[in-house]
Amino acid sequence: MSGITSAGAESQEELAFEGALRPKSLDEFVGQRKVRGQLDLLLKAAAMQERTPDHILMAGPPGLGKTTLAMIVAHESGRPLRMSSGPAIQHAGDLAAVLSSLVPGEVLFIDEIHRMARSAEEMLYLAMEDFRIDVMVGKGAGATSIPLDLAPFTLVGATTRAGLLPNPLRDRFGFTAHLEFYEKGELEQVLIRAAHLLDLQIDRTALREIAGRSRGTPRIANRLLRRVRDFALVHRTSDGMAAVQGALDLYDVDELGLDRLDRAVVETMLTRFDGGPVGLNTLAVSVGEESETIESVVEPFLVRVGLVTRTPRGRIATPQAWRHFGLTPGAGAAAQPGLPIDD
Repeated sequence: MSGITSAGAESQEELAFEGALRPKSLDEFVGQRKVRGQLDLLLKAAAMQERTPDHILMAGPPGLGKTTLAMIVAHESGRPLRMSSGPAIQHAGDLAAVLSSLVPGEVLFIDEIHRMARSAEEMLYLAMEDFRIDVMVGKGAGATSIPLDLAPFTLVGATTRAGLLPNPLRDRFGFTAHLEFYEKGELEQVLIRAAHLLDLQIDRTALREIAGRSRGTPRIANRLLRRVRDFALVHRTSDGMAAVQGALDLYDVDELGLDRLDRAVVETMLTRFDGGPVGLNTLAVSVGEESETIESVVEPFLVRVGLVTRTPRGRIATPQAWRHFGLTPGAGAAAQPGLPIDD
């Protein structure tokens, strides 16, 4: 269907946007075929045995559906869902309060579980294995430990950095789901579903263009679809491709999905350091960003699309990066005296 139009109350769509786009079941969930099959088996086996499902760890980059899958686990097993996050659990007492209030069979979702306090992690070991915690009462020599039985529950933990989880905690999960980036065709299906739910008519060519710029991430794809919808609404255009090109150009998203910061990092490597090698801290200072942002947000995507490689001496831009930016190797400011290579 050609053209792009929007129907219905815009304000209601905005308020219900996130909830409307989240799949409610594994059948509705697009992508992650292997993980969906594994979860389906786990949940059906638990239902047949009339027990709570095993604890589940969702590992993978942001925006791939970890929170949505946790909601689906609760929905498909017919259990209530309790949501929390690692940064919110900074003391063992915080975790004890959450665990002691769970009802039998409840699903507890902890996002960014690797950021929990160490004391809370240690309490979680016993809770996951034996559904019991030890509560300390009193202080000093008179302190005593009182065991507290917990209702059986299923813990669903989500993490973008599974390597930061201590081994004793990671080993207590009965199943670890490794979420992968989406293929372009899968993202197109995500966008088709989102456009239908938003009552948005947009041609497949335009959706395919959005999918190609979404960095393999459904969250980004849905976000870009909203911007295209807004552009079409404000500029009163029914041309889907014109709306896509206009919106993504306005928000500095190029044909590879690079945004302003991505391009600043690569262009700095090419023009100031002649493609590298250049150290992380030097690169971060050069673009005015924190090194952690470069390492955890920008660099993984640049490495994945083949624009940057990591070496023991620092980051190096690939020949593909030179071609993408239309530059010639050797035209930058390499060999500037005093520039550190690796820091």
